[in-house]
Amino acid sequence: MESHVRRGVENGHTAMMREPLRVDFVEGMSPSMRSVEAVMREVAQSEVPVLLLAERGVGKKATARRVHDLSRRGRQTFRIISCAQLGSEKFGDLADPADFIGAGTVFLEELAELSAEGQAWLLQALTKTNGNGTRAQGLARIICGSARDLEAEVKAGNLREDLYYRISGVCLRLPPLRQRREDIPVLMEHFLRKYGRDFQRAVPALSEETHRLFQEYSWPGNVRELENAAKAIVALGDETVAMGGLRAMLLRPDLGTNGSRVSLKQASRAASREAEKEIILRALTRTRWNRRRAAQELQISYKALLYKLKQMGCSEYGAT
Repeated sequence: MESHVRRGVENGHTAMMREPLRVDFVEGMSPSMRSVEAVMREVAQSEVPVLLLAERGVGKKATARRVHDLSRRGRQTFRIISCAQLGSEKFGDLADPADFIGAGTVFLEELAELSAEGQAWLLQALTKTNGNGTRAQGLARIICGSARDLEAEVKAGNLREDLYYRISGVCLRLPPLRQRREDIPVLMEHFLRKYGRDFQRAVPALSEETHRLFQEYSWPGNVRELENAAKAIVALGDETVAMGGLRAMLLRPDLGTNGSRVSLKQASRAASREAEKEIILRALTRTRWNRRRAAQELQISYKALLYKLKQMGCSEYGAT
């Protein structure tokens, strides 16, 4: 999902904006993605700011674009602003930050990387509202993304608390690819066809072994890594060569402590933990990360849910 960079000149200054050439969103078949997509369709009909939390490579840009396309702003511009690049700009001389943001939808990529000056500038833009608290006419709809825990960034003093509450009207956590394995064949077929068209090559038919390896692999790079695998298969025209590195990782006899093999009992426990985690994330997605409602739905105590979230590394997410 490549993008090009455009220099937009505003009041004598430049700001790095990326206009996606093509941002792919592929509807999923997994329960976790079905829940996410239901919330996406709902929030697309409002003007509430959306915060997308996900590991790198999950598809935050594609999700933001999908929300934009489903909204009444769908025919307007969709732009990506890199917060890391925006943080290097000078903001003091900008007459009106709201004019800089403009209409349409703006996706702020990796909000946690925005500098203190950039945070102050952005907050000034976001406070441009009508008297009833709604967004002033002509201002962009804001969608933010982050791979970091923003509440932890607030507590650490790295992110302004008032800005955090401004941009997190709806917090949507996107599941990593390892928690939505049902979507792997659909995504792979989409990417193979995409690069078949780009490279003007026939779409290869993958072997059963390759499909099995795709299901067994943990995909630490998420959808982006899967897309790169598809690109390599089409570009090389040789599934065996392209899959060599992945096979080596999957077939190595380690994955235990100190290089020991994993026992069947260990594997069963790991699978059970992963299944429990997916069930919890589905409930949290359905309740928009309201932890008390999720605990009631899961029929466990609120304290038990907090303990499980801590084990999952998600203790800071959600509302009570």
